[in-house]
Amino acid sequence: MIKPLHKFVLIKKEEKENKTTSGIVLSTEKKEVPSIASVIAVGDECTSSLKENDRVIYKEYSGTKVTVANQDYIVIDEKDIIAKFE
Repeated sequence: MIKPLHKFVLIKKEEKENKTTSGIVLSTEKKEVPSIASVIAVGDECTSSLKENDRVIYKEYSGTKVTVANQDYIVIDEKDIIAKFE
């Protein structure tokens, strides 16, 4: 597992469903994907109240994308997380 250092947070972007509830598959071309993710781990120096499994909204083009064991993650600075779902 990846453990972020300092004020960094490890997040996993949520995938947008491409199928309706009735089973119709939607086109994937030029679809807006929201910048919503789940928190996987938090660095030791983070000052926010973020914790594992929180859902957050982050700045779209921030962070560093990494792939570990065929899973895509983003390591992002704590200040680039702009909201948390309550």
